[in-house]
Amino acid sequence: MILGIETSCDETAAAVVENGTKVRSNVVASQVEIHARYGGIVPEVASRQHVLEILPTVETALTEAEVKLEELAAIAVTSGPGLAGSLLVGVNVAKALAFSLDVPLLGINHLEGHIYATWLDSRSGIGGIMEREHQQSPEYEPGFPLLCLIASGGHTDVVLMQDHGVYKVLGRTRDDAAGEAFDKAARILGLGFPGGPQVQNLAVGSKGLERLPRAWLKGTVDFSFSGVKTALLHRAQEIGIYPSDNGEQDELKKELASAFQESVVEVLVSKTLNAASEWQAKGILLGGGVTANVRLRDEMVHRSKLPVLLPPPVLCTDNGAMIASCGFFHLQRGKHSSLDLDVNPALSLQD
Repeated sequence: MILGIETSCDETAAAVVENGTKVRSNVVASQVEIHARYGGIVPEVASRQHVLEILPTVETALTEAEVKLEELAAIAVTSGPGLAGSLLVGVNVAKALAFSLDVPLLGINHLEGHIYATWLDSRSGIGGIMEREHQQSPEYEPGFPLLCLIASGGHTDVVLMQDHGVYKVLGRTRDDAAGEAFDKAARILGLGFPGGPQVQNLAVGSKGLERLPRAWLKGTVDFSFSGVKTALLHRAQEIGIYPSDNGEQDELKKELASAFQESVVEVLVSKTLNAASEWQAKGILLGGGVTANVRLRDEMVHRSKLPVLLPPPVLCTDNGAMIASCGFFHLQRGKHSSLDLDVNPALSLQD
């Protein structure tokens, strides 16, 4: 049994996972309503809220898992990348627990955690999690190497996973992350926060009357979303988009929301598939909040000739279960952290 703690951004999360795959509990205290009034995440507010939520969240995770502290084999915690103040809350609680229980402390890279969300077998349905579509662990079906697309509010990376703990970063965003771009697009269209679900919901039923540019950055696996965001802004200004209940305005915003989503999704899918072919991957794995996007998931599955491994949407966003799962595989390789573990807001997957 491993307790996973995740506080890298604005979600206070804790979970208990058995043997790296079985989710015994998965508890998330969301701060969406708190930050929605600002239109984005305020780091100082986030860290203060983590202080208030972390112990109740851990206690709830243990209670729902029906596990006592002394039954835990290790404590896994996100140590980076992320917001420094938020990371500090989780890491210090994890260090205190590991020290008091005399069990290993496992510092986990947040991006690696998103990869291991695909290893979770949650057929018990705990926390509303649905059964994953594949029954074997990804290292057996389809097997390594795996091409991983990690797309979230702070990161958009394409990573080749050659084995447990062996990664090669092939490409990343040069400006905005995909999730950040969705948030900014939503703000341009007068929608709420977080922007991804808002844009996705508005785009449903679009007639495809608008088209926005794609930034291909040929010869690389890198991404750039600042250009399509600017194009959206200029087009919205050109046709007079503004927050309104007017029916005509709503239709115009629907078309622009769809055009923006299509631009981001096409680039993400095309670059991921090209990289998978070039590096002879056996399968494609998606992780991170943006990969909960229905259009992205459908398009990746439709276009890929390789197996596509999709965590349920609830495990795409930040959660403690993915951190606990990743921690199990660290423990299997004898990889522990010392009690002087510090946070690293800019931690790389290849560090």
